[in-house]
Formats: sequence, structure tokens, C-alpha cells
Amino acid sequence: MSEPSVRAMGASSATVPAGSAGVRPRRPPLSSLGLSPGKTTRLRRLLYDHGPGGGTLLVLPIDQGLEHGPVDFFSNPESLDPRYQYELARDGNFSAIALHIGLAEKYYPEFAGEVPLILKLNGKTGIPSDAQAFSSLTGTVEDAVRLGADAVGYTVYVGSPAQDRDFRQFVDVRRDADRFGMPVVVWAYPRGEAVAKKGGKESLYAIDYAARVALELGADIVKVNYPVASEKDADSPPPYNSLRLSPEEAFHKVVESAGRALVLVSGGEKVGDAELLGKVRSSMDAGATGIIFGRNLWQRPRDDALRLTRDLHAIFAEYAQPVG
Repeated sequence: MSEPSVRAMGASSATVPAGSAGVRPRRPPLSSLGLSPGKTTRLRRLLYDHGPGGGTLLVLPIDQGLEHGPVDFFSNPESLDPRYQYELARDGNFSAIALHIGLAEKYYPEFAGEVPLILKLNGKTGIPSDAQAFSSLTGTVEDAVRLGADAVGYTVYVGSPAQDRDFRQFVDVRRDADRFGMPVVVWAYPRGEAVAKKGGKESLYAIDYAARVALELGADIVKVNYPVASEKDADSPPPYNSLRLSPEEAFHKVVESAGRALVLVSGGEKVGDAELLGKVRSSMDAGATGIIFGRNLWQRPRDDALRLTRDLHAIFAEYAQPVG
């Protein structure tokens, strides 16, 4: 017998009061984000009307087929069909699904109105080296409006030799998003040889810098990786090379640098349940708005993915905040 869906269980937790364990950083309320009415309306739908609610975000990305190739689907062959992810997003009551235009135009009509859409507007393959990483446009904000999306996504490779071209390309995206009242989610990823020489792409220095860059460029939401401490931190610029922070303190630093851009934590490669749930709780304790986990969910069989999704809903219920 299949596991019941989260949606079938009525698991939306928008009205569940925030947990009382410890003092947690308060996420910026919608009223403080300086958003236009269009952006506020769309973002409010994502934060309160879908998914766990309560001002949190649970996003399922499926841009890996472009970024990594079909290799990511081998561990769960069912996931090669995008309907698998769409059904998981619907039945797991996710805040949104994030993907490129081809998967939106060919598959989204069946799920429109049930699963909110974040249309990813740029991307690259994993075939060339990341030494000069750059993601070309694959769609437009007008495409997102036509498809009924509630936000658009854009990857910025901070530190890449191509970042000047990246920034110029993003200006047009941001301008159109402002014109159409469309929230912008920035995938803020450190890349390139210069980053590798200053602690690496997983260092607090690199991720903290990327979060600030996303804020400065005009992101409404920023997607970042969780910093990973290593011996390479000694190569980071001062004072990062001498900081001794716990993982949660380090991530809270990133959240602070993102300012009034809400923060989503990237899932990365698949890990065990306990490690995944611990990362989510630690991120939320540090002030994150939510998570954007793909492989950690859709590389699992459907029943396992839905069971884990219910655990995620239960965690987010502890962090609910009223609309402000």
C-alpha cells in the first residue's frame, strides 16, 4: 500500500504557532522587503498559501537534467520522467517546483493551479569546466508570466571571470521582473579559480560573499549552499581565515549578509535522512526561510520521499510566522 500524500493528510501548517525551543532569528516580514504589489502577491502565495505555509518555503528543483545531465536519474529511474517530480511536488504539498522552460511548457499544463512554478531563466551544462562559469538565458520573464509562474530563478556565478557578463545579463532580467511584478530567486554560487584560491566554493568567505552579492544585485530570495569548514579556510581573506564559528553560527552570518533577501538552503548531493533533517533544522534555527532540495527527495522512491516530506512539514510548523 502506498504512503498517503502530504496533501491528502492536510499537512499545511500555516496556522501552527512557531516553536518555543530557544530564541530564533526572526525572518524579515513581507512588509519590510520593499516589494511591489505584484511581487508581494506572488511571494505571499508561495510563503503562506502553498507548501508548509507560515512564511516558510519548501521548493523542489528539477534543473539538474540540464546542469548535470541524465546521470542524476539513474539512482531512481522513475525520476527521469518529469511527471514524477510534478506529482511529488503536488502530493507532498510543496511551495513550488523550479525548472526550465522545456519542462514547464511540456508538463506544467497538467499541474497548473496545483503546483506553483518558479521558472528558471538561465543555465549551463556540466560538460565544460567551471573555470569560467556562465549560464546563458534559456527563458524570459514574459515566459514566466505566460506560464503562470509565481517567481523566476537566475544563477549568478560569483567570482567567475565571466561575472561581468553575468551581471549585465541579470540587469535585464531584474528590470523585466520589476516591470511584471515577478519575484526573483538568485542561485548565488561562488565559482572560478580565484574562489578556489581563497578557501574554495564551500567556504564561509565565498558563500557569505555570494549572499551579499545577490542582495546587492536585487534578489528577492537567495539560494545558497551551507558553508563547510575545512583546512582551506586558512586561505580565505582576513578575518574569515581566523573565524571559529559553529556551522549554525556560520550560516547565520550568511543570512545576515543576505539582509532583506530571504534565504533558501540548497540540498546538494543526496544524504541520509538524519543528516538531511539536521541540516534543515540547523538552517531554520539560523534564520533561513526554507529549503530547495531536489536530489535529496526525488532520488528516493516515492513512498520514502513523501515520508521524508512529512517530516519536513513537521519541522517547518515549528518556525511558522504570521504575515507581517
